[in-house]
Amino acid sequence: MASRNVVQQQNKGEVVVPGAIKQKKNMAAEGRNRKALGDIGNLATGRGVEGKPLPQKSVAVNVKGANVANGAQKVPAGRKPAQKRATVKPKPEEIIEISPDTREKLKEKKMQMKKQAAEDVSKKKSTLTSTLTARSKAACGLSKNPKEQIVDIDAADVNNELAVLEYVEDIYSFYKLAESETRVHDYMDSQPEISEKMRAILIDWLIEVHHKFELNPETLYLTINIVDRYLAVATASRRELQLVGISAMLIASKYEEIWAPEVNDFVCISDKTYTHDQVLTMEKQILGQLEWYLTVPTPYVFLVRFIKASLPDSEMENMVYFLAELGLMNYATVVYCPSMIAASAVYAARHTLNRTPFWNGTLKLHTGFSESQLIECARVLVSYHSEAANHKLKVIYKKYSNSERGAVAVLPPAKSLLAASSSSSS
Repeated sequence: MASRNVVQQQNKGEVVVPGAIKQKKNMAAEGRNRKALGDIGNLATGRGVEGKPLPQKSVAVNVKGANVANGAQKVPAGRKPAQKRATVKPKPEEIIEISPDTREKLKEKKMQMKKQAAEDVSKKKSTLTSTLTARSKAACGLSKNPKEQIVDIDAADVNNELAVLEYVEDIYSFYKLAESETRVHDYMDSQPEISEKMRAILIDWLIEVHHKFELNPETLYLTINIVDRYLAVATASRRELQLVGISAMLIASKYEEIWAPEVNDFVCISDKTYTHDQVLTMEKQILGQLEWYLTVPTPYVFLVRFIKASLPDSEMENMVYFLAELGLMNYATVVYCPSMIAASAVYAARHTLNRTPFWNGTLKLHTGFSESQLIECARVLVSYHSEAANHKLKVIYKKYSNSERGAVAVLPPAKSLLAASSSSSS
C-alpha cells in the first residue's frame, strides 16, 4: 500500500515527504478523521514515530512549466498551491451582479407579463358558444348576479336573554314537527248540527270577547285551536257551541294570561246563557278529550318569527295579523297547517303593501316555504280581504280599521294575487 501511494503521488506531481507513510500506518484512526481536512487544506498534521510533529505535506507546483518534486522547491506554508484535477472544468460563465432596485423592477415586469398572459387566455376562451349561453341566461334572468344576502334577524337580540338565541332554531324545528301531530283534519262532516257559517259566527264573537277583555294574542289563537281540536273528536249540539267557545277561552286564558278572567266574567259576557257549573263542566270535558295537551304550535307562534324575518314596520305587522285572523275565522283554512297560514299571511301582506321583493332568501330560510308553495293559500287570504268590507261579520274589519292598528283593513287588497286567482279560475 505504501509503495502504491508513493507512485500515485509521484504521478500527480506531488512532493513525497519521507516518513509520512509510516506515520499513516501508526495513526490509522486519526487519519480517517483528518483525511477530509487534509484534503481541503492540503496539509497533514500529526505526530511521527518518535513523537515529533510531522513536517507539512507540500504539493508539486509548476514553475515555468517544470514540475518540482522530492523537495526540490518548497511552497511557503501560508500559501495554498494550485491543485490539478483530472476532470475537465466547464467554461466559466459570466456573472452579472444585479442591484436590489433592478431585482424589484424585474419582479414587477414578470408580474405584469403574467397578468397580461392571463387576460389574453381569458379573452381567447370567450367562444361563440359561451357568448350565446351568456345571452340566453341574461334573457331568462339567470345571469351571474351576486348571491342574495341572508339577513341575521337575531342580531339585535344578542344581549336579550329572553330571546334564547341559542335554542330558537331548535325550538322552531320542533314546532314544525309538532304541528303535523296536532293538525286539525276536516271535521265538519262529522258534526250533524254545526255548519261552517255557525263556526264563523262563533269565531267572530270570540274575537270580540278577546278584544274586550284585552287579552294577549296568544290566547286568541290557542282558543280557536282548542275549539277546532275538540270539535274534531267530539260532537256538539248547536246550543252547546257557544259554551264550547267560552270554555275554550277560559282554558287558554289560564294557560297564557297572568291575570285570567274568572268564570263569572264569561257567564256575564254570554248574557248568562250558561251557568257557572256548566262552564266548569265543559272545561273538564274539553281537557279530557284533548288529554290536557295544550302546548301546541298555533299560527301565532310562527307569525312572531316570520314577521321578524320580513323586517317589518308597524303597518306591515298589522296587515299580517289582519289577514291571519281573517283566515282563522273561515273554516276553509283548516286544511292548511299553522306555519303555512302564517307564511302565507306574510306573503300576502307584502303583496298588499307592495313590498318588493315579495319573497326573499331570508324569508325562505326561516319559513321553510318557497313562493310557489304559498301562492294558493295567499290567494285565499287576499280573497277574504276583498270581501271583508261587505261581509256580515265585521268584527275583524272594524278592529283593523281603527287608526291604532294603522287602518290596514281599508287598504285595497293585493290586485296581483286577485288577478292571478281570477285568471286561474276562469
